[in-house]
Amino acid sequence: MAQDIEIVVEDPTAPDENSPAITNTRTVEMVVMALLLGLAVVLGFDNWRTGASWDSTGPEAGYFPFYLSVILGGAALYGLVSVAIKRTAGLETFVTRSQLRRVLQVFVPTLMFCLAMQWLGLYVASFLLISGFMAIVGKIAWWKSLLTAFIFVAIMFGTFDVAFDVIMPKGPLEAAFGR
Repeated sequence: MAQDIEIVVEDPTAPDENSPAITNTRTVEMVVMALLLGLAVVLGFDNWRTGASWDSTGPEAGYFPFYLSVILGGAALYGLVSVAIKRTAGLETFVTRSQLRRVLQVFVPTLMFCLAMQWLGLYVASFLLISGFMAIVGKIAWWKSLLTAFIFVAIMFGTFDVAFDVIMPKGPLEAAFGR
């Protein structure tokens, strides 16, 4: 009879189990429901303003989106009330400080990538994102990070811009290559 051998690998960068809680599940659910309710109100108003009734040719432009907004608003209101009624449920930790730090390590550079892409173009912004992630978050040597990012961006450029002639967001560097 063979014994099952379990291999356990410790992750030195794993979130600390004793990290303090930032918020609980109930609070997050209430905030999300309130945001959805606000979105439903804004969408409902805009679609009502556009036209949410029938005219001689059929439904106006805002008819279906208006009623979808009403459904979304009703669902958000139901969710908000149901979470508010259950006072003891949902008090478990939603995210701890160390978990939030790890999420922000990905979210902030990705947000910066989206903003930088508007001015630098897809390829330069991708190069910066990939090399930065590899070197800073992954703690990989800078030369490997830069080389990998360059090769990936070159393959992306060759595939999309040259081979398939797909229009991608361009920055000043890509414009210098005449693409």
